[in-house]
Amino acid sequence: MINIKIPNNNISERKFIIDFIFGDYLGLEYYITVDELNIDYSILLGESELLIRDCFFNNYLQPLSYLKKGAIPEKVHYVKNEFTTENDIPVIFGSDTISVNNKRIICGIDIFASSFFMLTRWEEYLIEGRDEHDRFKGSESLAFKSGFLHRPIVNEYVEMLWKMMLKSGFDCARQQRDFELVLTHDVDELEFPKSYRILAGDLIKRKSVRLLWKHFIYMFISNPYDTFDILMSASESLGIKSRFYFMSSDKNQLPPEHRYDLNSKLFKSKIRDIKKRGHIIGFHPGYYSYKNDIRWSNEKKILEEAVDEEIIEGRQHFLLLDIPYTFLLWERNNMRLDSTLGYYDKEGFRCGTGDSFKIYNFIDQRTLSLKERPLIIMDGTLYDYQKYSLEKSLTILENYLQLGRKYKTPITLLFHNNGFNTKWEGNCSHLYRRLLNLKSGK
Repeated sequence: MINIKIPNNNISERKFIIDFIFGDYLGLEYYITVDELNIDYSILLGESELLIRDCFFNNYLQPLSYLKKGAIPEKVHYVKNEFTTENDIPVIFGSDTISVNNKRIICGIDIFASSFFMLTRWEEYLIEGRDEHDRFKGSESLAFKSGFLHRPIVNEYVEMLWKMMLKSGFDCARQQRDFELVLTHDVDELEFPKSYRILAGDLIKRKSVRLLWKHFIYMFISNPYDTFDILMSASESLGIKSRFYFMSSDKNQLPPEHRYDLNSKLFKSKIRDIKKRGHIIGFHPGYYSYKNDIRWSNEKKILEEAVDEEIIEGRQHFLLLDIPYTFLLWERNNMRLDSTLGYYDKEGFRCGTGDSFKIYNFIDQRTLSLKERPLIIMDGTLYDYQKYSLEKSLTILENYLQLGRKYKTPITLLFHNNGFNTKWEGNCSHLYRRLLNLKSGK
C-alpha cells in the first residue's frame, strides 16, 4: 500500500486533494501519515520515493491564512519534462525542477496545491469583480489570463504524477476510466411568449413582415421551445440519457419569477414523457435563490411535488452562485450533484477537469457529500457571449470531445430546449446533430 507523508499543517486541505487524486481518480489503496519532519509530500512506493515539493501550503501555516489575493500567482509559467502528456504543462505553484534516479524522483511542480486551487475555486472567493448579475467572469480567472482554461490541467497533473510513479517502479493497476458525453438541458421556458407587443414591434419597430409571420407561427401554430422529443431521441441514438433541469417558483415570493405553470397540461405531459423514456429530471433553482435559503428550499419542494419524485441533481439558473455558500444550500437540501461550475462568458475547464468530485468547503475546512460535475460548454457561451459562427462552434466542440477521449474525462454540455430555433438563425439543431455524429464517430 502507498504511504503518503505530508507536513503537519493545512492537513484537511492536503487530505482532500490527495483523496481525490489517489482515491477518486486513480482508485489506489493508500494511507496518509502526518510527519512533523516533512516539508514536502513524500510518496513511498516500496523501496522508491516520489517527492513532490510543497511550494504553497508551507507558506501559510495558520488555518485559512492562504485565503488572500497575494496568494494567487500573478503569472503562470510553462515547463517541459519527460512526464508531461502535452508539449508543456502550466505550473500554478512550483518550479521546473525534475530530478530522477533509480530510487528517487523529485518534482518541483506542486501538483497537489495546484490541483486544489482549481477544484475548490478559492480564487473566486477572493476576486471581487463580478458582472451585473453577480457572476464571476471567466475572463477574470487565472486560467484564462494564463492561457490554460481550455486544458484539463488537473487531469494533466494526475497523468504526470502517474508517469512518475511508473518510472519509480510502481506496478499496481489503476482504476479504468471512460470518456462520457453528458447532455444537460436547462428548461428556462416551455412556450414562446404569446404577446401582441412582440407582433406589433415586428411590424412597427422592426418593419419585418417575415418576423411577424415567424413569431405568429411560434405563438399560435408550432411551439419552437418544445424540443424535448428531439433531444431525447438524439440521446437515445447514442445510448445516453438527457438531463432536463426544470424551474419552479412560489407565487407568494418576491420578486416574482414565474417561468411556466407546473400545473399546465404541457408541463405534465413533458414530465410523463421524460419519465416514460427513462431520462433524468433535475432542478434549476431560480435567479434569486443562490443566496436565499428559504426560497431555494421552497422551489425544490414545489418541483418535487409537481414531478412526484425526489430530485438529486441540477444547476443554478444563470450559472449564478456564491462560493461556498450556494453549495451549502445544495448540501442542506439533500442534493447529490451540482453542475453549475462552468463560466458563462468562456468555454473551458473552470475546475481544471471534467470529472466529478466532492465539493470542499474551504471556509469550514471540510469535504461535503455534494459532488460537482463541471459544465464545460454552454450553447449561450458560444453564441451570445463569444459570438462564434456555427462552424467555429462545431470546431470548438470537436476539440473538447477529443480532450475528453484523450484524458477519459466527462464533457458536460448545456443546450437549452428553447435555443434550437433562435441561435445560429435556427440552425442550432444542425449543430447538435453534427455534435452527436462526432460523439458516435460518424
